[in-house]
Amino acid sequence: MSDAVRSASERRAEIQRHANAIGIGEEYIALLVDEFYRRVRADDVLGPIFEDAIGDRWGHHMPRMKSFWASVALNAGTYSGQPVPVHKKLTHLEQSHFELWLKLFRETLEETASTPDAVAYFMERANRIAESLQLAMFGFPGLPVKRP
Repeated sequence: MSDAVRSASERRAEIQRHANAIGIGEEYIALLVDEFYRRVRADDVLGPIFEDAIGDRWGHHMPRMKSFWASVALNAGTYSGQPVPVHKKLTHLEQSHFELWLKLFRETLEETASTPDAVAYFMERANRIAESLQLAMFGFPGLPVKRP
């Protein structure tokens, strides 16, 4: 059956079955997000950027990040936010910070995921997210950067 014929709930169920088969579920996402942001906060470069942006609102931020990653990985549909405008406000954020973010994310995955397929699954999505945010924030290479 083609994607055009299948319902959204059928596609969601198929995505969730595949994710579960490679060791990705809500419990793992919670573990991943908690460990990843622990590492981010401890990082000499990223820690101050996140602390400056989030401050004492980590209790609010973490459930949102878990919801975001559940929506990304499981097509859960629980996240309703606008990451691009939020990230565009971070005027001290540089493209090199995305490389570091991805490096920490991969390290966290490699140390916590139960299968190599889970690492690949998340990294494919993380790379797309990073690329999308970078394009929104910095434009295409060679074009002038427009910052608010």
